[in-house]
Amino acid sequence: MSGLGRRGAAPSVTMASGRSITWLLELRAAQRAGHPFVIWEPFDGLAEEWSYARFAAAVRAVAGGLAGRGVGPGDRLLLHMDNCPEFLLAWFACARIGAVAVCTNTRSSSEELAYFADHSGAAAALTQPHLAEVLAAAVPRLSWVAVTEPAGEATGGAGGGEESFARLLGAEPHEGGSPPGPSWPAWIQYTSGTTSRPKAVVLTHANALWGARMGAVNQGLSADDVHLVHLPLFHINALSYSTLATLWAGGSIVLVPRFSASRFWDVSIRRGATWASMIPFCVNALASFEVPDDHRYRLWGNGFSSPPQDALFGVRTIGWYGMTETVTHPVIDDVDSPGHPLGMGRPAPGYDIAVLGEDGSPAAVGETGDLYVRGVPGLSLFAQYLHDEEATRSTVDEDGWLRTGDRATTHEDGFLSFADRVKDVLKVGGENVSASEVEWVVMAVPGVSEVAVVGAPHPMLDEVPVAFVIPDGDRPGLDAEVLRACRARLAGFKVPAEVRIVAELPRSTLNKIAKAELRGRLRAEAPRAGDAGGAYDR
Repeated sequence: MSGLGRRGAAPSVTMASGRSITWLLELRAAQRAGHPFVIWEPFDGLAEEWSYARFAAAVRAVAGGLAGRGVGPGDRLLLHMDNCPEFLLAWFACARIGAVAVCTNTRSSSEELAYFADHSGAAAALTQPHLAEVLAAAVPRLSWVAVTEPAGEATGGAGGGEESFARLLGAEPHEGGSPPGPSWPAWIQYTSGTTSRPKAVVLTHANALWGARMGAVNQGLSADDVHLVHLPLFHINALSYSTLATLWAGGSIVLVPRFSASRFWDVSIRRGATWASMIPFCVNALASFEVPDDHRYRLWGNGFSSPPQDALFGVRTIGWYGMTETVTHPVIDDVDSPGHPLGMGRPAPGYDIAVLGEDGSPAAVGETGDLYVRGVPGLSLFAQYLHDEEATRSTVDEDGWLRTGDRATTHEDGFLSFADRVKDVLKVGGENVSASEVEWVVMAVPGVSEVAVVGAPHPMLDEVPVAFVIPDGDRPGLDAEVLRACRARLAGFKVPAEVRIVAELPRSTLNKIAKAELRGRLRAEAPRAGDAGGAYDR
């Protein structure tokens, strides 16, 4: 067992051996041909339904269209889309031909988008009409861009030099070629860390199969479940926890463009939704709406178990913990037994969990320590950070232990609770925001001598960024200049809700900025914190 988790010494046979993402989709298409897989519920236009057989056929066509445009194994293709059926068709089509889907946050700034494209080496892109102009301006070097049809319009050509996604969908289906092996990269997701630039997490076909199977088992999903997907598909939650897990179970997903509290219950009732991944923002937003008596939800998943709102909604919430690098949940509640109130669950099968003190020894029950997760890179853990071997090595050691950058507390009953973050990462309406990434932008503003970005409590978004700035002299209007720079270079949810010009910052004994003290100030005066706004539609 000693070599089980070692990088380069993974088991020779795993649950993914001889399999790929395409294998799973085609298997379900054969077994569940007429059963609904993707049910599209747009805010504008008509709903549409893809059975497993229809969806698999459409994926073959899009794969043929991509191959006909020269996309092949190892090529990287930007998927810059909000939730829509075309995102999933393109993602599965890339997997079929061995291409790598680069999933980017649609709220990214032009500069961030250019970085994602250049860093990943993407040569082409798929996007939507409302995002096409920003994409073209940010990455003019792309060889071609396919754009989906505007909502409510018939299939046709795209203007402005782009081509229509419909032409890919109308191509001759891709039937031949050798399927990618389980260790082949399938997709890349950019995630905020403690560095100034987001890291590119490389995930394999084996990762996708692991996430699908373990997600289905741990969430208790069956072929009768209907999973509402309202969180962004460009994040691991909606793609792995919801979509891939439902595919493994043979159930159905109801896909909506984004979370909308005012539409949530209507869609859920009409489609008979039984399962949903949630975040605190969504739960808080739904609390102001009447809860229908006839909904069919049996479980929600969230970052903590059994919140007080469960009684209001009449739904049990199971706690869980995961990150892009773990593919699925290494910590999760049992669906058939009670969890620890406000806990995040127990270690999941297939992972080892350790909570360690500062000296590296196991934290005692009731104590808080650094959270580590052990798995197999390329299977139960991500394969690598693209173009960053040093970051990969510092995150996952030779024994397969992943340093999560989070802290947890263990309880006598074996459950764990989330404590705080070692990493300087904020959680804004479900989005990870690297404080150092924001600081990097602020420091480039003329007149800024030093900056510290921390999170201020927010009743809907969990927290919002606040920037404390020391000027290099008398700089009237510096706060406005900082905000202008952030709005130009960062996604909206990363822009500070407030910029405070200060003469000095609190320091620790090693002269480091004492961010804990700044956070304490903001907690004490929480009403002053602004509203980041616009994170999700009500």
